[in-house]
Amino acid sequence: MSNSFEITGGAKLKGEITPQGAKNEALQILCAVLLTPEKVTISNIPAIRDVLALIDILKDLGVKVEQLSEDRYTFQSDDINLEYLKTDTYKKKGASLRGSIMIMGPLLTRFKKAYLPKPGGDKIGRRRLDTHFLGFEKLGAKFNYDSNETFYSVEASNLQGTYVLLDEPSVTGTANIVMTAVMARGKTTIFNAACEPYLQQLCEMLNRMGAKITGVGSNLLHIEGVSQLRGTEHRMLPDMIEIGSFIGLAAMTQSEITIKNCRIDMLGNILPTFEKLGIEMEYRGDDIHIPSREHFEIQRFIDGSILTVADGPWPLFTPDLISIVLVTATQARGSVLIHQKMFESRLFFTDKLIDMGAQIILCDPHRATVIGIDRAYKLRGITMSSPDIRAGVALLIAALSAEGKSIINNSEQIDRGYQKIDERLNALGAKIKRV
Repeated sequence: MSNSFEITGGAKLKGEITPQGAKNEALQILCAVLLTPEKVTISNIPAIRDVLALIDILKDLGVKVEQLSEDRYTFQSDDINLEYLKTDTYKKKGASLRGSIMIMGPLLTRFKKAYLPKPGGDKIGRRRLDTHFLGFEKLGAKFNYDSNETFYSVEASNLQGTYVLLDEPSVTGTANIVMTAVMARGKTTIFNAACEPYLQQLCEMLNRMGAKITGVGSNLLHIEGVSQLRGTEHRMLPDMIEIGSFIGLAAMTQSEITIKNCRIDMLGNILPTFEKLGIEMEYRGDDIHIPSREHFEIQRFIDGSILTVADGPWPLFTPDLISIVLVTATQARGSVLIHQKMFESRLFFTDKLIDMGAQIILCDPHRATVIGIDRAYKLRGITMSSPDIRAGVALLIAALSAEGKSIINNSEQIDRGYQKIDERLNALGAKIKRV
């Protein structure tokens, strides 16, 4: 992998693009294959760094992995080597991937023990793991943290269903607790559970495997423990963050783009939020068509006050698209207050947009006011670096709409979440080169 993108801005894009499978769903679904010794077939798996790294860890653990086509794999966990979890190789691999924490729930419920190095991932502020471990403990697991080695171990000879009230509706936390509870004895109730589409997908997949989960799609889940789970087939949702990114890209570059197979029924608040920015969309079956438009105008609230776009746990607007909304608003007509509530360092990339000529006031680590310039002039290309996956794509969108050349360093951050993004956008007429 090279580590910079060179982007020549100003081209209008045209054509069709299909979103990849959902990264955040993949990380949960792939861990669930550890719950059964039988074969599990999963399709629409995105070939991105974080997902491939997790598949790699599963192979090392002894899961038999067979790739049937570009996006379709079978997994069979009938011969798992738990000793691998104590090796230095695992400490290194597990630490570089945040999603690796979700192997703990399945291992705990099926093999009664699990180990984990402190995971890494995006630098978007503190992301606590307390929710996961408090959930494990409630279900009867004993928890040990070696601070010298920054290594967690959890053991559970007797998991017992219980009432769990989560202190935050953490998506990975809920997924981990659900996967632990499916084979615990008795009944588990999880209140303030995350209810993201990805989590609904996980619960539906587990139910096909023989789990008994009710309340799927709400924040109150009931789980009746079963003694074993069987194999299944599962198809992952398209990545809603990619869909949102392509909508923002089309508006910023005045492009005419059709996004294929979007599962519009699972997009929640995403489309209405882009509509509030004044972006026109036509729904054609399950495709979203964005016509090429010179201008788009940010709506105001009914009393005429400035629009606020804030993130929150699903079904509120997803934090992963806050950076995309922010960058898209820079070329709109009107102003918007962007309020990033869930992570404290996600807005620090705005200084790069200001260098490019955007009118943004960063009020504090959580809020930024964007004053749209309504295409009075183009942003100008600069050299910058990508701090996290989502800011990276926001900067990519800015660069594609800018005048002249931009360089985005640290582009492997973008590769962690977006599959062959350069090739796919170049096919629509973008000019992105790996340097």
